[in-house]
Amino acid sequence: MAADPDIRLLTSPRIFLVGMAAFLALVGFVVLILYKQIALAFSANPGLNGLILGVLAIGSLFAFRQVIRLFREIHWVNSLTGEQTGKTVGQPVLLAPMAAMLNAGAGARGLSTITTRAILDSIATRLDEGRELNRYLIGLLVFLGLLGTFWGLLETVHSISGVIDSMKTGADTATMFDDLKSGLSAPIAGMSISFTSSLFGLAGSLILGFLDLQAGQAQNRFYSEFEEFLASHVETVPPLEIQPQPQPTAIVQPQVEHQRNAAAIATLAEGIQSLVSHMRTEQQQIRDWVDVQSAQQEDIGKLLRRLLEELGTR
Repeated sequence: MAADPDIRLLTSPRIFLVGMAAFLALVGFVVLILYKQIALAFSANPGLNGLILGVLAIGSLFAFRQVIRLFREIHWVNSLTGEQTGKTVGQPVLLAPMAAMLNAGAGARGLSTITTRAILDSIATRLDEGRELNRYLIGLLVFLGLLGTFWGLLETVHSISGVIDSMKTGADTATMFDDLKSGLSAPIAGMSISFTSSLFGLAGSLILGFLDLQAGQAQNRFYSEFEEFLASHVETVPPLEIQPQPQPTAIVQPQVEHQRNAAAIATLAEGIQSLVSHMRTEQQQIRDWVDVQSAQQEDIGKLLRRLLEELGTR
């Protein structure tokens, strides 16, 4: 690919990294302010809540990775324009098929439209596949929150049934009231498990969803700018096999029309001949009918004359 002064370089996704880091800093500031309440809620079910935070941490790192991996691709594409001479640029990962074609000598006179579309489809597929894990982790955080909710509700129902069973004993009112107060601590603990797990799960999905949104915007901008970059290198010369050839067409067209006219005339002649044959057949049938009628009239005349002769002799 030759350098073109009108080609715009691909912009760095650093602004999206700054936005993601700023959002995480804001979340950390809110956590610092509400540290006591969050620590108390976390202690209600440390195992499940710790799992939710672990999933959130993995998803956050993966979202940052999705943006950071674009730097190598952008530097490699910008190096094709010759604007970054003197800098060592590593081989791309997302654009590996395009790099292989360029290394093989393809695209020296420009890329064809079919090749360009194939490259863009390959990149779009790879970018979309890279975000599948984050989408799954967002759904997993919501699932873990709901799992904690049902877990807490089950413990609450079980504890309430135990409290009701303890009230069926024949103790006095004071003892029964003390048992009731001590028994209600277990249902309240179960409700705290359900509420805190839902809180951590929904908050984690919100944070990870924003990070995935920023990563998606960075990838979309990279895709759009790269599409414009490829559009400036599309080969505009039409292939030889589809170039117009007016002379052979001008010679073949009258021959085709003459053949069509000859076929039409032959068909018309056959139709006229069949019509004449049919008319002759009908005329012959009429003549035969007239002859039959004349013969019948002669026979009737002879019969009448005989009758008259017989009547005259009597």
